[in-house]
Amino acid sequence: MDSDSLTSLPLALLGLMVAFAFGWLASRFDLKQWKREQSDSPKAYYKGLNLLLNEQQDKAIDAFIEAAQHDPGTADLHFALGNLFRRRGDYERAVRVHQHLLGRGDLSATERERAQHALAQDFLKAGLFDRAEAAFRALEGTVFDTDARLELLTLQERSRDWAGATETARKLEAAGAGSFASRIAHYACELALEADARRRPDDAEAALARAREAAPQAARPRALTGQRLAQGGRHREAIAVWDELLAVQPTAFALVAGDYAAAALACGDTDAARTQLQAVYARAPSIDLLAALLQLAADGASRTALARGHLQQHPGLSAAAALLAELRTQGEAPTPADAELLQRVSAAAARPLRRYRCAACGFEAQQHFWQCPGCQGWDSYPPHRLEDA
Repeated sequence: MDSDSLTSLPLALLGLMVAFAFGWLASRFDLKQWKREQSDSPKAYYKGLNLLLNEQQDKAIDAFIEAAQHDPGTADLHFALGNLFRRRGDYERAVRVHQHLLGRGDLSATERERAQHALAQDFLKAGLFDRAEAAFRALEGTVFDTDARLELLTLQERSRDWAGATETARKLEAAGAGSFASRIAHYACELALEADARRRPDDAEAALARAREAAPQAARPRALTGQRLAQGGRHREAIAVWDELLAVQPTAFALVAGDYAAAALACGDTDAARTQLQAVYARAPSIDLLAALLQLAADGASRTALARGHLQQHPGLSAAAALLAELRTQGEAPTPADAELLQRVSAAAARPLRRYRCAACGFEAQQHFWQCPGCQGWDSYPPHRLEDA
C-alpha cells in the first residue's frame, strides 16, 4: 500500500464520522420537534374543549384551528372545527371544512361517511335544501342511512314533495324505523287536495283510497272524503262517511260538525242529525258542536237556550259571543243572570291582558318593575299594560 492511500484513509474515516454526527444531531432535532408538536397539539385541543365548555365559541374555534395546524392529519379536530362553525351559523366555513375532509385520500370509509353526514347537516342549516337532499341521498346504505332518510323526509315535507315523502316513509318502515302509516295517509290526503285543485277528481279519489288503506283508523281521510261528497251534492253519503268517522275517531268529529249539520239541512235529515249531535255534545261539549246544534235548532228560543246553557256550563268568550249573537237576532236584552255571567267571562278573559311585559325577555307581571325580575334589565318594562298596547 502506497503512502497516498495511507493518507486518504483517515480522511475518509473522518468524513464518515462527521456525516454520522450530523445525522445523529438532525435525528435528535427532528425527534424533539416531533415531540414538541405532539405535546402542543393536545394542549391546544384541550384548551379548545375548555373554552367550548365555557361557552366561548369564538376562542374555542381559534384553539381548534391552532390544533389542526399542528396536526393536520387528525380528522377529529376538523370535525370539531366544522361543527363549531355550523353551531355559530358560519355555514360556508363549515362546508369548506367538511368538503376538505371528503377530499382527503387517507380518510377511512367510516370517517368519510361521517364527513358526508356533517356536510349534509351544513347544507340543511344553511337553507340549501337541494344540496342537502343530494347529500343525504348519498348516505343511503351507510350507518347514517336511517338518520339521513329521516332528514330527507323532513325536507320533502317542507318542499311538499308528497310522492317522494311517501317513498321515503315506506323505505323507513321497511328498514324497521317504526310505523309511518299516519304520515303516509296525510301525504295521500295532500295529494288528493292537489288533484282536486287541478280538477282531477279520479286521482283525488284514488289518493284518498290509498290514505284509508295506509291508516284505516285515521280521521283525515274520512273527514276529507265526506267534504268532497258534500261539495258534490251527495249529502247523505257524506253524512254516512262522517258517521263512520264518529265511530272510529269520536274526538275528531267536532272538526266536521258544522259540515255535518249543513249536509243534514241540505238533504232534510235534520231530526236524525240533531239527535246524533246532541249525543256527541253530551259526551264532549265543544264550541264547534254548539255551533252545529245552533244550525239545526228548531227556532230562535231553542237557539238562545242552547247558547245560554253552554255559557253557564262552559264560560268562555266564544260562548259569550254566541249568546250575544242569538239575543241580538231575537231582539232580546240579556237577563240580569246573563249580564252577570257575561261580566264574569269578560273579566276572566281580560285578566291576562292586565299585565306588563318586559320588552327584552318577555317576562310578564301584574305590577310594573323598573328592573325586570327575569333578565335584570333596567327600564325594560313599557309603562302600559298589554291591553293598552
